[in-house]
Amino acid sequence: MALIPLEEPTTKRIPPDTFSLWALGFRPFYLLAALLAAVAVPVWAIAYSGAIQTPIPGMWWHAHEMIFGFAVAVIIGFLLTAGRNWTGLDTPTGGTLAGLAALWLAGRLAMAFGSGAWVAVVDFAFLPVAAAMLLRVLIRAKSKRNYFIGALPAALSVANLFFHLAVLQAIDADPLTALHFALGLIVVLETVIAGRVVPMFTFNGLRGVKQWRNVRLDWAAVIAGGIALLLWAAGAGAGAWAGAISLLAAVLHAVRVGGWNPWATRGTPLLWILHLSYLWIPVGLALLALAQFGLLPRSAGIHALAIGATGGLIMGMITRTALGHTGRMLVAGPIETAAYVLVQLAAVIRVLTIAAIPAAAVGGIHAAATLWSLGFLLYLWRYGPFLLRARADGKEG
Repeated sequence: MALIPLEEPTTKRIPPDTFSLWALGFRPFYLLAALLAAVAVPVWAIAYSGAIQTPIPGMWWHAHEMIFGFAVAVIIGFLLTAGRNWTGLDTPTGGTLAGLAALWLAGRLAMAFGSGAWVAVVDFAFLPVAAAMLLRVLIRAKSKRNYFIGALPAALSVANLFFHLAVLQAIDADPLTALHFALGLIVVLETVIAGRVVPMFTFNGLRGVKQWRNVRLDWAAVIAGGIALLLWAAGAGAGAWAGAISLLAAVLHAVRVGGWNPWATRGTPLLWILHLSYLWIPVGLALLALAQFGLLPRSAGIHALAIGATGGLIMGMITRTALGHTGRMLVAGPIETAAYVLVQLAAVIRVLTIAAIPAAAVGGIHAAATLWSLGFLLYLWRYGPFLLRARADGKEG
């Protein structure tokens, strides 16, 4: 009788010190986004004080780089990584991913040091290319549930085009309008994705947690928020009807996140950062409503959505997903917790000085910029090695 050879199955393991920056989309884009966040906001604070000049008006540059530099890098990194999980198909890695990251970096350098039509061309190029790569995978897999999310980079690229055309005076428009549309699109994306993952993360992470969810409420909150942000971005900045819609959206989102039981997460930083950051969405919508009623400057609501919601959710997600996709335990330690607190304090100070202490506005900008930068420097210190090297468990990705 022939003997059947018994051998232990062999699984290829990647040595932990292997350079792996181009192994998956989240790696280069989380790293680059955190680096830009840590550097560009203090530069803006210095420019605001008049110590340095930016190629275009400082407010335009700051808002553009936070949206189309920082936030877009995280969105693309996240979607390229999630897209592989959603579809089972490969998303860009290796040289293709490196080339995409180089295209993003070229846009940042052009915006920082150049002016004119060539800057617009270089900066604009990134999003259409990234959108095409993502949509190609989603369409091949017929992942219809995610078509909307996959189309968002294409929509953002249209907003970026209008921004540059307005800056170049090729169209008669305020560049800030394009930036407001882009911020609104990003917040809507946050309401969609966070609505999927935050209650799920909470349920999986806290045994026995009680939650209340309603599909109709979810849809109503997302749609009302989208309409409110569209009206605001389109210039419906004054008028009781626009303010009423923003206020309604704020209430719906507050009820929505309340059903996820945020108080139960108070002892788990990896969860409370997501809940607390999402809470800035109803706060931001309410502040926009007060601005539409003529009671507050609109920048209070803008910074609640941009720093508190977008910055906070990004910090929460780029820690959580980086831990998971580098084969580590989903636990936030003291460094992560400190980064969460710093970003949230930056949001509180920036919004509070705008809304209640306008005399301290300049000091608020510098204090918020310092706290924000320190938060992302902590991220770079902690997660830089994780993003550059292979997964802790030796798997690919």
